[in-house]
Parts: sequence; C-alpha cells; structure tokens
Amino acid sequence: MDTLLHHQHTEHHMQSSKILTDIVIGMSDGLTVPFALAAGLSGAVQNTSLIIIAGIAEIAAGSIAMGLGGYLAGKTETDHYNSELKREYDEVEHVPEKEREEVKEFFAGLGLSQEVQEQAVMEMTKDKDKWVDFMMKYELGLDKPDPKRAGKSAFNIGASYIVGGLIPLSPYFFVEHGIDGLKISAAITLACLFIFGFFKSKMTGVNPWSGALRVMIIGALAAGCAFGVARLIEH
Repeated sequence: MDTLLHHQHTEHHMQSSKILTDIVIGMSDGLTVPFALAAGLSGAVQNTSLIIIAGIAEIAAGSIAMGLGGYLAGKTETDHYNSELKREYDEVEHVPEKEREEVKEFFAGLGLSQEVQEQAVMEMTKDKDKWVDFMMKYELGLDKPDPKRAGKSAFNIGASYIVGGLIPLSPYFFVEHGIDGLKISAAITLACLFIFGFFKSKMTGVNPWSGALRVMIIGALAAGCAFGVARLIEH
C-alpha cells in the first residue's frame, strides 16, 4: 500500500513539473515578444488601434507556433519511447540471454550477492511485459510518457503565451497615444517579468534575485532595441 501511494505521488509530481515547464516556456515568450513588438510600433506610430491589431495578430500567431512546438516535442517523446519499446520487445524475444545478462549486471551494480542476483533475474524475466518495462526504465532511463502529453503541452504553452502576451498589450486599450501606452506597458510588463523571473529561478534552484533581474533586463533590452530600430527607420 505504501509503495502504491509513493508511486502515485511520484507520477503526480512528474506531471506537475511538466505543466510548470510548459507554463514557463509560454509565459516567458508571451511576456517578452509582444512587449518588444508593441514597443517597436510605439516608436513608429501613435495610433494605438494599429498597435493593438498588430499585437493581437502576433499573440495569435505566436501562441499557435509555440503550441505547435510543444505538440511536436511531446509527440517526438512518445514516438521515441514507442520505438525503443518495440526494440526491447524484439531483443527480449530474439536474444533473451543477452537481456538477462543486462538485468543481472544491474542487480550486481546494486551490490547484491550472486545468489540473490540469480533469483532476482529469474523473478524479473518471468513476465515479458514487466521485463521490458524494467529494461526501458533502468537500462534506457525512459519512463512511459502520458499518451495525451502532446495535446496537453500544446494547450499549456499556447494558453500561457496568450496570457503573457495580453499583459504588455492591455494598456494600449485605454490610451490614445502609443507612447503613453508604452510607458504603462513597460512598468507593468517589467514588474511582471521580475516576479516571473523570481519564481522561475526559485523553482530551478538559481538565485531568485539575480534570475529575476536577468529576465527583466532581457525583456527591457528587447523592447528598447525594437523601439530604437523603429525610431531609426521612421527618421
């Protein structure tokens, strides 16, 4: 019973980590790219309607592209696992003695005695499915992926991109001039980037303050460069 509860807890933790990874990927680009685009347009035009239309178009295209990237990554992971699974079944079927030796080497690496190794190998190789699952996990280091992972990843990344992208764009809905919108957008977005960078760094074990500053500075530089280039082209 304790083993079952531990197994369920581990799977939940792994899925939660992947969801957080998707959100981080989507939010980081969603905050930065539309912010830089809006800043660049603000340097060239004063019509906020144009900035809003272009921003929404970018958020739509960006969320689709990022979501598709997440889908393909998840699909590749599943395809790779299935390919290796088929190969392991073939090896267990055609070269079972070699596969038994690999199982024995694993148990030997745990420091088990020769007698216990033999018993463990005999027990493990009784059931072909359990045998293959064991080889997948401990020989290749592959855990069975969630079959719905690709779709979930696409949704998580795409939705996070939309949420992140609407933050820098939202001030332009309430002002008439692009520069006024940029000032408010910069204040809100840089604050969000700092907070986002802080928690992202904390989750990944990086110093949260330096990580927060790094993320905020990158966003500021991207927007500043876009604004500068737009001004340069305008003149």
